Amino acid sequence: MKKLVISLLLVMQVVCAWAQQTALVKGKVVDSKSQQPMLNVVATLQGTNQTAITNAEGVFVFEKVAEGSQTVTVSSTGYVPQTFRLEVTGGQALDLGVVVLVEDITTEQQLSLITITENDLGDDNSGSENTAGLLQASRDVFQQAAAFNWGQARFRMRGLDNQYGVTMINGITMNKIYDGRPQWSNWGGLNDATRNQEFTMGSAPSDYTFGGILGTQEINTRASIFRPGTRVSFSGTNTNYSWRAMATHASGLDADGFAYVISASRRWAQEGYFEGTDYDANSYFVSLEKQFGSNHSLNFTGIYAQNSRGKNSPNTDEVTSIAGEKYNSYWGWQDGKKRNSRDKDVEEPIFMLSHYWKINEKNSLNTNVAYQFGSIGNSRLDFQNAQNPDPTYYRNLPSYFTSLYSLPDDPTNPASVFLPGGLGGVATPNLLGAMNANFFNNRQIDWAAMYQANSEAITDANGNEIGRTPTVSKYALYEDRTDDKTWTVNSIYSSQLSDNITFNGSASFRRLKSENYQKMLDLLGGTHWNDIDNFQEGAAQQADLNNPDRRVMVGDRYGYNYNLYANHIDAFTQFKFTYRKIDFYLANNFSRSEYQREGLYRVGVYPNNSYGKSEKLIFDNFGFKGGITYKFNGRHMLDANGLYMSKAPVLRNAFPNARLNNVVFDGLESETISSADLSYIIRAPKLKARLTGFYSKIANTTETSFFFAEGVLEGLDGDNGDAFVAEVVRGLDKLQWGGEFGIEYQVTSTIKVNGAASWGQYTYANNPLVYLNNDNYLTNNNPQIINLGEAKMKNYKQPGMPQQAYSLGIEYRDPKFWWIGANVNYLADNYVDVSPVLRTNNFLRNPLDSNNLNFPEATEERTRQLLKQERFQDFTLVNLVGGKSWRYSSQNRNTFGFFASVNNLFDITYKTGGFEQARNANYRQLNQDQSSGTPSFAPKYFYGYGRTYFVNLYINF
Repeated sequence: MKKLVISLLLVMQVVCAWAQQTALVKGKVVDSKSQQPMLNVVATLQGTNQTAITNAEGVFVFEKVAEGSQTVTVSSTGYVPQTFRLEVTGGQALDLGVVVLVEDITTEQQLSLITITENDLGDDNSGSENTAGLLQASRDVFQQAAAFNWGQARFRMRGLDNQYGVTMINGITMNKIYDGRPQWSNWGGLNDATRNQEFTMGSAPSDYTFGGILGTQEINTRASIFRPGTRVSFSGTNTNYSWRAMATHASGLDADGFAYVISASRRWAQEGYFEGTDYDANSYFVSLEKQFGSNHSLNFTGIYAQNSRGKNSPNTDEVTSIAGEKYNSYWGWQDGKKRNSRDKDVEEPIFMLSHYWKINEKNSLNTNVAYQFGSIGNSRLDFQNAQNPDPTYYRNLPSYFTSLYSLPDDPTNPASVFLPGGLGGVATPNLLGAMNANFFNNRQIDWAAMYQANSEAITDANGNEIGRTPTVSKYALYEDRTDDKTWTVNSIYSSQLSDNITFNGSASFRRLKSENYQKMLDLLGGTHWNDIDNFQEGAAQQADLNNPDRRVMVGDRYGYNYNLYANHIDAFTQFKFTYRKIDFYLANNFSRSEYQREGLYRVGVYPNNSYGKSEKLIFDNFGFKGGITYKFNGRHMLDANGLYMSKAPVLRNAFPNARLNNVVFDGLESETISSADLSYIIRAPKLKARLTGFYSKIANTTETSFFFAEGVLEGLDGDNGDAFVAEVVRGLDKLQWGGEFGIEYQVTSTIKVNGAASWGQYTYANNPLVYLNNDNYLTNNNPQIINLGEAKMKNYKQPGMPQQAYSLGIEYRDPKFWWIGANVNYLADNYVDVSPVLRTNNFLRNPLDSNNLNFPEATEERTRQLLKQERFQDFTLVNLVGGKSWRYSSQNRNTFGFFASVNNLFDITYKTGGFEQARNANYRQLNQDQSSGTPSFAPKYFYGYGRTYFVNLYINF
């Protein structure tokens, strides 16, 4: 078989070589204003694998171009691409003459773009991720709409989480092993330094990796490819930060083969768009390259991006109706300043060493070594033997009382109650207006009350308080801390086997050690913290039986402490075949993932299964994909891609309750992924369009979450089944199918119109199994996994993203280098994240019934009403963008200008995501709560930005 395949390939080559005559094609590229030759401009012969790079004189040359109609595109970052239609005659050289590239002043939008919805995303309970990876200089009109116009609404390409795409820097995969997603803040604020990028859509082929079904993004930081010069910019905005300063300098390649690039930025805000969301970020970048002759080069890249930001809370409709969409329950006043209790701090430097070896004209090898280390911390309040300090805790809300008491007009009615005011209470008649006012007046964290609770009064002989002395802390501020150390080694090989066949291959190894622990940040005036679990008794209270009754001080680890280890190997091969009418490719990959947990505490409630190393989990996976492109001519083509692969569960889902024990699921399996897409593409000088139909299915996924639920389990020792549980959903299938359309038409030399549309059906495709792990359910001191059976999730919508999105825009570019654009966007079909545990049969069972019978009052109709998935309101956003640039200096090489944008011009309020609370985990409790009209445990929501602006001033020299 192998000999047959090789023979067929050789025959195809001979036939094509005999049938086609070739000619030389060349041209010279210059800047429109300076008329100076441009170096490193890319000329691409569309429909082939041929590219050419301009030399110092601005000249590019194609040695062998097949006769007939051909299309050449000349492009460089920061300039408007030029496309030419050619008629090539065999044996006759063709000189295109001078090709003039005009500065693309709209790239300021891409370089200036903020990661619009970075706040909240990827945090606990956010329920969705954004398309931050797409917020870059992609030239596909649909991708631009998805990034710039729909990203603020958390639109997801093809309904996919970004763990199903691959983001790389210099060929090194940056997706985290822990959750499969890139940590965008690792290079945040370095827009200039990360502007050189390559994209693929869906499962289309990449030269660097097998990829996933969401495509690939390769960021190239090689110093010699940056255009020489210096860029300084300053920006103001009212989104997640207020100000940004950035400077970048690229030396260019000197006569000794040396080049360097340095960049730095600072972003900050005392308060962002949402209340109490402070922001502080500093980023630094360096790239150094030394070329040794014409065949070898070494490049070092260093990235340090420190980011600290205050989070904003999701809120129920009840809370929002009282306090507004910008309300954030995570902050409170302390010494006249707003202090946020939930900060996210990221500090993970990256160091890369890359070797580029041009073996010969047709073969190259790129080898990389990378090391990343540092920490991610998410702070929050802890409390013992004290009231919950959260101002939106359900007992602090008006709904808590309206669900228990009537609302009489007579203030003397005995139903009057004491309403909580922060950590204290005031007597107020039970009137709805008074309840709302009480919450509004006590809607922020009371830092002073917590400091006071952590001390006791000093009194004189008469019992008068004359001071306070610190005591053991009842309240404290800690962070959930992750310290990762990741080594990566890979090699990427490329070979031009013939004029029509290209081979790509790579092999990589990644090793992760992840330290996970609770770190004490602030005792809030107390002397120490007792490292115990107050919900347990006796020895079970101890966080670490090897060190019982520990007193925790600032900087100490406590609560939980464990390591996660992961090894990941990956190899892929790919053949691309390019002919005049047909292109096709075939690729496959193999990967192995190994996971292990090491407990550093012998947890009191799990003395036999928490300390030491767990069993090792091993997943072997394979992937296959292929595609074909049929070219009707140089302007019209049909493209099809298909993929089937398996993928290991991410590390966070491999252990049901990693914070406390070593339990693993028997028979935990990899996900299986299948996808297909078909596109009709038009690439004409004035018209560019793509119409795509797509399908994907992700089967056998695993998801974990943690929450407190009432009535979720059979009663223990006469209780009512309330429990803090770790929920694991296994065997969940997700189905995505729909269509994409993008079109761009150059009406005149100055006016361009564009449109984009996405319609999708993103649903759960089956009924998965739901398991719970609770600290009180043990067998011989070992954790017991409780199987609640199937959750009826089939046909529910996947949450946290618009499943329909439409955009229409117009842009005017003046020959004098100013431009303005506007677009209108309609987004629809966004749904709340449903709770799986509420959709098991356990939801209908009475936990206190000795025969385990259902609630007698439960009806099928009412159950459907309670469990109906909420659909968010559709909305329309209008955005304006514009800018102006000027050239100065004797040779017109220097530029200064500005870019400005206004998003959500009409200040529309809209929900971007939300999730059901599972606190009321059985029918009776949920029904009582919902029937009150003001439920205490209603869904919580995230809101998008209202009207926002961004203004950027810059100078290039």
